[in-house]
Amino acid sequence: MATCIVSRAMQLDGAAALSGILLAAGIAAYLVLAAVYAGRFAVNRAGVCADAADPGRAFGFFTLAAGSDVLAARLAAGDGPAAATVLVVIGGISWLVLSYLLPALLAGRGLRGASGSWFLWPVATQSVAVGLTSLPPPWPDGLVTVAVACWAVGVIGYLLVAGLVTAARLAFPVRPGELTPGYWVFMGASAISVLAGAQILLLPADPLVTAARPVIAGLCVILWAFGTWLIPFLIGMGIWRHLIRRVKLSYEPSLWSIVFPVGMYGVASRELGKALHVSWLATLGSDEAWLALAVWAVVFVAMLGSFVIRSPRTQPVAMPASASGGHERGQDEQY
Repeated sequence: MATCIVSRAMQLDGAAALSGILLAAGIAAYLVLAAVYAGRFAVNRAGVCADAADPGRAFGFFTLAAGSDVLAARLAAGDGPAAATVLVVIGGISWLVLSYLLPALLAGRGLRGASGSWFLWPVATQSVAVGLTSLPPPWPDGLVTVAVACWAVGVIGYLLVAGLVTAARLAFPVRPGELTPGYWVFMGASAISVLAGAQILLLPADPLVTAARPVIAGLCVILWAFGTWLIPFLIGMGIWRHLIRRVKLSYEPSLWSIVFPVGMYGVASRELGKALHVSWLATLGSDEAWLALAVWAVVFVAMLGSFVIRSPRTQPVAMPASASGGHERGQDEQY
């Protein structure tokens, strides 16, 4: 998911070669994610069911929906509209099933397990709108309606999840180790909401879009401003965690949760600037794409370094959370 959005940022900025390399990496990561999900479900269904009922891990399943739709959006912008359509269908169906199944399984379990991974729910919801509005015309009847509906549901879901996670952080003591990079998805959810709204605004004239345009435009500006405000806040959380509370800064899979929001913020800013004819906002998004690439490169090198320095004789190779059932499930799957 993170790699695909950075690939799209590079594509929009005209760096075709870099975009292609990142797209290939994103496709490979998606296939690995799909294989891990399928393999784990085949050999350890009890573990999958336990994760689905665990507030700290359940929302990681939404990476399947979000990853499918974000990859679909990137393929639709190139030469893969057929594959993009298939991925949008996979993402839409998985999002629909999980949106009803997971809340039912988690009902009554409280907020103690609330974390940044909960924002994957609105991210997945908005990814459906992004995927649908990225498909090339002609569009089937009802596509625009579904996209607008998903965007609206995603905005409401974002507000609800933000309230629940904030309430949990105020109600329970916060240990430094719990403030993982996964909380950057808080900003990423606002950014993908802006991107989905901007892509709807860029659609050809439609009665529903025309009626909702002022609301969509206004909320996109509000969400963009709030996401921008979150950036210093999240950086401050990292400073408090690592410099003040002395949590060792080293590679962890959840670092990919920083790459996705940074990349999404750039693409969303660019598309919102284009939709609202605000040139400086589009320029900001274009320039920020290279920051996203730099962050991606740093995390990628850190990941490779962690493989090199890990001793297999003293420490087993760590499996992804989706395979091992680790805490903050889904954050590593954003690669």
